[in-house]
Amino acid sequence: MSITTATDHPARESRYDGFLVVAAMATLMWLLEVIDAIAGGDLDGWGIRPHDPDRLVGVLTAPFLHAGFGHLVSNTVPFLVLGFVIALSGVARVLAVTAIVMLVGGLGTWIVGPENSLHIGASGLVFGYAAYVISRGVFNRSALELVMGAVVAAVWGSALLSGLLPEEGISWQGHLFGAIGGVVAAGALRREPRA
Repeated sequence: MSITTATDHPARESRYDGFLVVAAMATLMWLLEVIDAIAGGDLDGWGIRPHDPDRLVGVLTAPFLHAGFGHLVSNTVPFLVLGFVIALSGVARVLAVTAIVMLVGGLGTWIVGPENSLHIGASGLVFGYAAYVISRGVFNRSALELVMGAVVAAVWGSALLSGLLPEEGISWQGHLFGAIGGVVAAGALRREPRA
C-alpha cells in the first residue's frame, strides 16, 4: 500500500500555491479598500501619478487600490478567474506574469498618462492577464491554450476592446499598457519547443 502526499505531486502543489497567491492578492485589494473607506480615501494617493518621479512607487501599489467598492467588485471577478487560469501553470508563472504586467502596464501608464491624473485599480492587471491567456497559445503553439484564449476573448472581448477607448475617469492607458504587458509576458515566458 502506498500513501500519497502533496509533496509527491509538485505540479499540483505549485498550482495550489498559485491559487493562494491570486487569492491573497484579491484579499489584499479588499483589505486595502476597507482601510481606505475608513481613512476617507487617503490610500488612493498612492496610485500612479504620471511624470511624477516621487510617485513611481504607484507602479507597484496602484493595482491594489480602488475608487470604491463598485470599482473593486468589477475588477475582482475577472481578476480571480483569469488569475486562476494562469495559476494552472504554477505559482512561478503567476508571479512572473503579474510582475511583467505590473511593470510594463505601470511604467507605460506613468510615461503616457496625462499630468495631474491619478491611476488606480486592478484593471491593468486584468487586461494583462487576459492578453496573456489570449496570446500565450500563439507563442507556445498549443491547441489547448489557443482554445482557452478563444474562450477568454469570447467572454471578455467586447469589454476588453471598449476598455481601450478614451473615456473620462477610465484609465485607458492602464488598460492598453496592461494588455501590452500580457503579450510581453506571453512572449517572454513561452515554452521552448521540444526536440
